[in-house]
Amino acid sequence: MRIVIVGSGVGGVSFAEKYRSLQAEARITLITREDDGYYSRPLLSRGFSTDNIEQSIILKPFDKLRAENIEIISAAEATGINRADRTVSVSGPDQQRVLPYDKLILAQGSAAFIPPPFRPYSDLFFRLNNLVDLKKLRRFRQGFLDRNRRPAWGIIGGGLIGCEVASDLAVSGDPVTLYHAADRLMERQLVAEDSVTLLDVMQGSGVEVLLNQAVQGFSRQGDKVCVETGVSAAFDAVIVATGFKPRTELAEKAGLETGRGIKVNQRLQTSDDHIYALGDVAELPNGKLYAFILPIRNQALWLAGFLAGQEDKDWQPPAFNPKAKVHGFEAAHPYLF
Repeated sequence: MRIVIVGSGVGGVSFAEKYRSLQAEARITLITREDDGYYSRPLLSRGFSTDNIEQSIILKPFDKLRAENIEIISAAEATGINRADRTVSVSGPDQQRVLPYDKLILAQGSAAFIPPPFRPYSDLFFRLNNLVDLKKLRRFRQGFLDRNRRPAWGIIGGGLIGCEVASDLAVSGDPVTLYHAADRLMERQLVAEDSVTLLDVMQGSGVEVLLNQAVQGFSRQGDKVCVETGVSAAFDAVIVATGFKPRTELAEKAGLETGRGIKVNQRLQTSDDHIYALGDVAELPNGKLYAFILPIRNQALWLAGFLAGQEDKDWQPPAFNPKAKVHGFEAAHPYLF
């Protein structure tokens, strides 16, 4: 069996390792844009208060996966799927390859969602979606620390990631202003009472929280970046954290059925019998995308068992209750989904 996996997050790697443990003779190839190894994406938002984060965030170097007889094609991108031939085209810095597959697993996750009005200004702000983004942010911040200064940050978005990043920067000693379009923080994840508690915690850590904000765009004034809301506020740097967008482009080019994500049935199978999707790129029949570690890993382990002939029932989401990694905050009620 030739298995090709696109993506080296928790979904792709968990599937690869589990399937290898069940099928010793299978040929498993994993294609990834990453070059640092398999790392913990949730730890990205603790990337400023944690010492040596760039080392501690790596869960497993790619060489350790190769030692498990899993072929890793790193710093590369899957650029096309030929469904008739069952092949994937791969482009890397020094290579162009075409890989045959019997089963293809799409687990490439999501990109940062940038609202259309912000896109013309993309060179003026940071995002935090992967380890490369974190390294850029840390290098930028270190330049200020080396001059005994603290950079002032504007964070756009008071959802899960925006609150986590704002909290981490604030407890690390940086001045932070958080802009949010809604009238309360994390309104999609928290009941109103917990949003009030979160606001108190954020303000207590030094974050200036501005609610009901309509950010219109950004501008540069000298070495400052300005957030425009009808009035202009200047910062050393701005981070846009306004949600995620599943990476559906590869599937769309191949003619697979997509919606918010890549549409799959309850067995994680796409509209092509030989192609499966899992993680936050996979849209289940109920329209849900599961973007948290526990259900993604559960999907990966279930799918490995299913393709190895050891699962015969449909995948069902496990019970899970994720927590925001905001310093000093605990929700009193279950999170909303």
